[in-house]
Amino acid sequence: MAKRTEKLTKRALDRLAQEMPEGEEVWDTELPGYHVRGRKGWLALRVSYYNTARKRRVLTLGRYGTRTAAQAREEARKALAIVAQGGDPRAVLEEARAEAERQHQQTLRAYLEGPYTAFQNRRKDGKGTLRRIARDFPDWLDKPMGSLARADVERWQAAQETAKKPKDKKEPPPKPRAFATLKRSYDALQALLAHAAERKVIPEHPLKGVKLQKPALSEEELAEQGTERRYLEPEEVKALFAGLEAYQETKRAQRRNSRTHGKPYLPDLDSIAYVDHVKPWILAMFYTGFRPGDLFGLRWEHVNLSFGTIRKVVEKTAHHQPDPMTFPLCRPLAEILHRWHQQQGEPKTGLVFPSPVNGKRMAQTAMQRPWATIRELGGLPEGLQLYTLRHNFASQLVMAGADILTVSKLMAHSSIETTIQFYAHLAPDHKRSAVDLFAQSVPKTPAEAPEDSTPEVIAHG
Repeated sequence: MAKRTEKLTKRALDRLAQEMPEGEEVWDTELPGYHVRGRKGWLALRVSYYNTARKRRVLTLGRYGTRTAAQAREEARKALAIVAQGGDPRAVLEEARAEAERQHQQTLRAYLEGPYTAFQNRRKDGKGTLRRIARDFPDWLDKPMGSLARADVERWQAAQETAKKPKDKKEPPPKPRAFATLKRSYDALQALLAHAAERKVIPEHPLKGVKLQKPALSEEELAEQGTERRYLEPEEVKALFAGLEAYQETKRAQRRNSRTHGKPYLPDLDSIAYVDHVKPWILAMFYTGFRPGDLFGLRWEHVNLSFGTIRKVVEKTAHHQPDPMTFPLCRPLAEILHRWHQQQGEPKTGLVFPSPVNGKRMAQTAMQRPWATIRELGGLPEGLQLYTLRHNFASQLVMAGADILTVSKLMAHSSIETTIQFYAHLAPDHKRSAVDLFAQSVPKTPAEAPEDSTPEVIAHG
């Protein structure tokens, strides 16, 4: 039976798709070997050729409809060019498909859902680790693991740390993610890549040595980093209180002078307890050890003067400890806040220490200049930082014998290890006291006992 031939144009293929019986073939008049074969309701686009072993091979290009007539002709021309150069286009295609499959097996998704799932299922929180990687790196899942680079990490970190406004205005804006949270996710990804490299799934760990960039420290964090963790000597405490009184008296004297010289309308400062927010603010930090940010954000809704407590969310750890914490007020501070509350008109809501300029929250650096003035007036060391008041609070508690867990809670440390690391060395020598107590319980030997006494035996129940 003679071959049926015609030029396989779009018009010809459209017609053949409608009328061509299953199994019948039509060959192109221009490209030897390029033809179509009828299937049930569709056309297979194919190229027939002989390889170097003179064995007939058929390469199926695809289905007409998923490929246009022009695309199929171009692919057939390329396949026949490979044959003309002594190659085998079908072998090339099969190798390309195999390479694509290898590439797929090297994608983050394939490894995460395959070998790494089997590995993590044997670990205690393995499922949580798998969820974390899939949730936090969705744009990387279909990338080959070996293609990941430092630039990908930098873009990912920048996107995570920037809160983008949602398209739907009704949705709440996402919060920037904390560095510690990002590091946990990135460390989980690093462990997966190391696992894949160790098992030769990928040639090498593509992100080995690539670390997240730590964010710039805030003013408060800079103050904490740059402050020596030390306590105030008794003379320094006296100097602090003297500096506060001198500050108040300086402000009162300035006001008296202003009222005498043309500004009688200014309020009289001699008749009130505090000339401004500075003294109660600094004493609040002294008696609570609060971070400056928590005092700037303190609201009357947080303060219960009747019960002598402050209940609020600690700002620095709010991202992983969103629940409010309760802090007891010592009597001196309760009296200070009570007088300040009365002086402010006994408000029920609002900031405890609002800005005297606009009534809003004060800036992080708002207390630096007043602190420098008080330090100078009291004769305190020039390098003494405001943040030392927080360190003094913890130090004095530990030296007074308060247990470390209680101090950690009062300091609102995210981990008791922080308290132990920086303050445990100040604790009284309980170990020496314990061994001395043990020694006292041991009966004295005749040589050690006085001549007119007998060894005393302590009975243990």
